[in-house]
Amino acid sequence: MENRKFGGKKFSRGRSRVRQPPVKVGERYKVKIEALGKGGDGIARIKGFVIFVPKTKIGDEVEIVINSVKQKFAFGEVIG
Repeated sequence: MENRKFGGKKFSRGRSRVRQPPVKVGERYKVKIEALGKGGDGIARIKGFVIFVPKTKIGDEVEIVINSVKQKFAFGEVIG
């Protein structure tokens, strides 16, 4: 059998596309704290995307501003 190359491209199955976070620094949201992280920060979700919000507890409904965005999570601060 001979080796075949397909234009130098590698083909893989099940490879997922890199998804862009649904939030940006400076944006404001009203969120409900659903859980607590290991460090005690509240966890909210925006379109399934995790937002860590310090100084909150489960059940709090707060307005936040996004301070920092990473690939898989973001940090927010309570503003109201």
